[in-house]
Amino acid sequence: MGIFEIGTILISLAAVFGYVNHRFIGLPATIGVMVIALLMSVALIALSAFGVVDLVDDAAAVLSRIDFNETVMHGMLAFLLFAGALHVDISDLAEQRLPVAILATLGVGLSTALVGAMMWLVFGWLGFDMPVIYCLLFGALISPTDPIAVLGILKSVGVPKSLETKITGESLFNDGVGVVVFLALLGIAAGPAHGEETTAWTVAVLFAQEALGGAGLGLLFGWIAYRMLKTVDNYQVEVLLTLALVMGTYALAEQLHLSAPIAIVVAGLLIGNQGRSFAMSSRTREHLDTFWELVDEILNAVLFVLLGLEILVLTFTGGYVVAGMVAIPVVLLARFLAVSLSVNVLLRHRGFPRHVVHILTWGGLRGGISVALALALPVGPEREVLVAVTYAVVLFSIVVQGLTIGALIRRTPATPI
Repeated sequence: MGIFEIGTILISLAAVFGYVNHRFIGLPATIGVMVIALLMSVALIALSAFGVVDLVDDAAAVLSRIDFNETVMHGMLAFLLFAGALHVDISDLAEQRLPVAILATLGVGLSTALVGAMMWLVFGWLGFDMPVIYCLLFGALISPTDPIAVLGILKSVGVPKSLETKITGESLFNDGVGVVVFLALLGIAAGPAHGEETTAWTVAVLFAQEALGGAGLGLLFGWIAYRMLKTVDNYQVEVLLTLALVMGTYALAEQLHLSAPIAIVVAGLLIGNQGRSFAMSSRTREHLDTFWELVDEILNAVLFVLLGLEILVLTFTGGYVVAGMVAIPVVLLARFLAVSLSVNVLLRHRGFPRHVVHILTWGGLRGGISVALALALPVGPEREVLVAVTYAVVLFSIVVQGLTIGALIRRTPATPI
């Protein structure tokens, strides 16, 4: 089965699941398609177990041809990040720059350390021989938030704009920061096997190269695209230029070992603000928005269908399930502590109502990036455990947190945030 046939199956499933959800269920679009895909996967497993019909092997064979890590990290992510950054008002982001920066850096670092330490104790308690560095790797891959599924809910319940900007801005940048931290830890884990010495200095250099280099590259190519957009008034050409910007910048950043996610976010912010305001006609803006909204919706639908189907190819044992169930409160506790400490740092500069910590904690969803990073771990018994545990946390995050964050916001005091 070729890539066209696999793509046809995924798009068809996303379309049918999206229709069923919109017509009969009414869940938020991305959550709905994932829940339906998950239920279908569980139904196939149950039918196979009872000997009614055995399609699990056939479905698993199709899914095994899809490299989830490659598909997400080196395919979908560039387009999803650009589409998200394109509609972020940079003036709002500038106003919230300090909270966003602290949450995306200090918050990710604290969460990584806290999750790593607590999961090391949990794995030891459950009898798993899990090295500390792999526990920290789990902390790094599970710390970046992915609020795509919850943003529609935040808008529908009238959440304050400043909170929406905090969540959106944090997610756009902490994806890049989380990937850099993950790569640094992965280098430490692989270093001894390759005769390499990893020190605090090499980690700092890697972080600076990836994060700052990525931001610089995104700014450079975003500015070049902006200047090109300013010289034409043809929406077909201008949409094509933004598409080339996304694909070219992401590919070049990966070749130069810079943070491709951060590069795309910076380029998207530049085009979405400077470009939309000074380099596009109203007709071009309308077509550009429509194009990238469609790209965003389609890719999200396919991604969440993949997440729902992924259970067919993952290994789950009783011990893995228990570890995953324990990891859920561990990750939430680490997120709560990291957000609380970050907010305490920010209290020196501005006031925060108490409930903002609870909303940021519960609204910090984990998504496909966490699963993709888990699948990028070296093949071995540690990887098998961490992939299963990551999937459990992501599943709970999207389904339970995603469906209840609206109710949490509605119950909180209407205090400016």
